[in-house]
Amino acid sequence: MVVVEDTPEIRSEEFGLLEEEVDRLFTKLNPLGWTKTACESIAPFTYKINQLKKEKGFKILAHSYQTADIVFGIADIVGDSLALARKATEIKEKRILFCGVDFMAESVKILNPEKLVLVPARGRDCTLADSITGEDVRKLKEEYPGAPVVCYVNTNADVKAESDICCTSANARKIIDSLEEDTIIFIPDENMGNNLAKITGKKIITWPGSCRTHNALTIKRLEKLILDDNTKTFAHFECRPEIIESVDFVGGTGDMHRYSTNAPKDEKVLFLTEQGFIDRMKVEYPDVQFEDSKMICISMKRNDLFSTWKALEKPTDDNVIELDEEIRKKAFRAVNNMLKY
Repeated sequence: MVVVEDTPEIRSEEFGLLEEEVDRLFTKLNPLGWTKTACESIAPFTYKINQLKKEKGFKILAHSYQTADIVFGIADIVGDSLALARKATEIKEKRILFCGVDFMAESVKILNPEKLVLVPARGRDCTLADSITGEDVRKLKEEYPGAPVVCYVNTNADVKAESDICCTSANARKIIDSLEEDTIIFIPDENMGNNLAKITGKKIITWPGSCRTHNALTIKRLEKLILDDNTKTFAHFECRPEIIESVDFVGGTGDMHRYSTNAPKDEKVLFLTEQGFIDRMKVEYPDVQFEDSKMICISMKRNDLFSTWKALEKPTDDNVIELDEEIRKKAFRAVNNMLKY
């Protein structure tokens, strides 16, 4: 929730519409514990943002790890990185505001060079994306000639440009299984690479990178999160191998979403991934009892309603995603190959 002094100006004739906006927000967010007062505090932002995006021809794409006020208050399309990359190529709008981390917005720009792509708040502080560079990938290819490079989408454009194919947590296993080679370079998530090696049986060359949010989950923390022995546990591929071995299911957020759609009524489920995704599931599937993971990605939470409103109202150069055209063209092949799976 964002409460700031500098709020959008609302004309007197719009106050009735603002009351409708409060009711809409309360219906969506109350299952997460939001009060009417809390919804009143953000309604000027969500109302104005939704108004501005229509006036200026924007579509707002939001990753599932965003806060609930963004997911249910202003987003037109919500999903994991694979779903958002696909949708970005399908929408007719030429302007996209991407609520997520920089490298995901870069993927949208890679696929849509003719479109204006904005992010509310820039920041290069993802431990996974920051762990590797394009130069590092070139050295790996020299060390392991002939091994295809599978690049996790949580990377910057220069790394994608040196890779053969990108993947997300939703299609990583399918891509690894489809490759003819038995030895594969998988970058940069070491946990995911090791987990995929065990599942697929292939030799996977890894890189020492990790997501601080998922890697911070230990067996000790997991034991404290499981409040009922009947709780079904589902871990993200980015978690440590010992976590993967201790749970009922493993996969990406796309797999978790599909599981939610078929979960029996009143089943207790613990998704071991970022809390934003769990909040989304609580709203969309109220009959399932989702336990909190308490796993927060501070990079994903950088975006808020205030910065989103400012980016739409008067974007600055810092909001605009721009890529070197040569890097973009090279990265396009790897990202486009991902969309085939």
